[in-house]
Amino acid sequence: MKKAVLAALLCAIYGIASVNTAVCKGCHGQNFEKKALGVSQVVADMNVTSVETALIGYKNGTYGGSMKGVMKGQVSKYSDDELKEVAKTLVK
Repeated sequence: MKKAVLAALLCAIYGIASVNTAVCKGCHGQNFEKKALGVSQVVADMNVTSVETALIGYKNGTYGGSMKGVMKGQVSKYSDDELKEVAKTLVK
């Protein structure tokens, strides 16, 4: 509980909405090691720029194949800057 409050506070201070990566892990795996639904790229194998391009492209409808519609629904509520920040946290 304390961590969630702290995270929300930091996001408010820095102007970054909290991106719920738990939803991402449902398809991509706890460490982003899986192909989502057996078809996506493995996020853990991608670099930050590739993840940013994919997330923003899904949002804009300019990226993706068969999962384009699913991913657009997941990322459309976030700003480009929020998606760039989450890309940095997903790829280590």
